[in-house]
Amino acid sequence: MAATAPALASCSGVQSTLDPGGAEATQIATLFWVMTAGGFLIWAFVVALSLYASQWKRKSISERGAGRIIFWGGVVFPVTVLTALLAYALWLMPWLRPFGAEEGTGVRVEVVGSQFWWHVVYRRPDGTSVVSANEIRLPVGERVEFSLESADMIHSFWIPSLGGKMDMIPGRTNRLSLLATRPGTYRGQCAEFCGISHAYMAFPAIAMEPADFEAWLEQRSRPSAGVWAPSAGHDLFMREGCGTCHSVDGTEAGGTQPAGIALGRTPAAGIAGPDLSHVGSRLTIGAGLLANDEEALARFIAHSASIKPGSQMPAYPGLSPDELRAIAAWLKGLQ
Repeated sequence: MAATAPALASCSGVQSTLDPGGAEATQIATLFWVMTAGGFLIWAFVVALSLYASQWKRKSISERGAGRIIFWGGVVFPVTVLTALLAYALWLMPWLRPFGAEEGTGVRVEVVGSQFWWHVVYRRPDGTSVVSANEIRLPVGERVEFSLESADMIHSFWIPSLGGKMDMIPGRTNRLSLLATRPGTYRGQCAEFCGISHAYMAFPAIAMEPADFEAWLEQRSRPSAGVWAPSAGHDLFMREGCGTCHSVDGTEAGGTQPAGIALGRTPAAGIAGPDLSHVGSRLTIGAGLLANDEEALARFIAHSASIKPGSQMPAYPGLSPDELRAIAAWLKGLQ
């Protein structure tokens, strides 16, 4: 029991297929337990026959009796059990890949995988969109269709507690449909080796009540209040060229500034890196790598190359601690 305790502990948690929080994950977990039960029946039967032959049966049996045991115990029984398991799995498969919301209804989420981060766009029924990165949010009790693409190589989109995985292949759009059944924060992960920082390509997936999800979308459709605050961090962000790779809503050319805010601030409208609009409100930075606080932000800016090897973001070790803190404070203020 002590030896199996660590293994049993992994049956629950934010990244466990055996602790489902979605309809598809529930079916996968059920399939696992049914397969496990079937395998156990075959194993138990074979062990019982072995014990019977080696321990309990002291007299030899006839050739005809041995043939019957082999036929019924070694052929009929396992074939029957395995055929039943296969039939159940085939019956279940169509329900593991249902199509998403009907055309014109519901929120559709477009996800593009890159080394080593996730570009996320929420398409609303009214035609508007909300751009985010490295975090997925979806409403509980409503089926959400994901459109999955890759910008460079094969990745795989997987939220174990919500459903099965789906590959993201360059030049192709794959579809995945998920239905969250209980609120919570789960962990998603790239499930296809894609480079040196593949293990660091994760994301939190937050299942929210529908009203909370709509309120979140509405808030994210507007620039964060922190964009307009006079800040040395903003100036440093632009001076170092961060806006050529990252986008921040409200700084783009033609953006509508509130009364009293001077026009002409340099726009941040890059598309090479993750969108940083409202980045201060995300749970993590670096695609699930670090907790989202000012200290972690400053550390990632200064040492991104060593924290996440192989990523395209350059490191800025030449910035002073005060400059790093200023940029981190401005980013954290983008709520």
